[in-house]
Amino acid sequence: MNRKIRKAVAALAGLRRACRADAGMVTSEYAMGIIAAVGFAVLLYEVVTSGQVRAELQSIVKKALSARM
Repeated sequence: MNRKIRKAVAALAGLRRACRADAGMVTSEYAMGIIAAVGFAVLLYEVVTSGQVRAELQSIVKKALSARM
């Protein structure tokens, strides 16, 4: 009898662990991830399109296009 009880308890413990396992992100986590990604994209866009960075990037492109091969 003890063996059957131990087996049943072990089976219930395994079922409990399986039910508590996290299978992935929930919708709210996806939403927060998207908001963070959009915020980072806006920040990066602002930096790249600022006057000083734009001038530096144009300078690099001009030098690359005028280089002799």
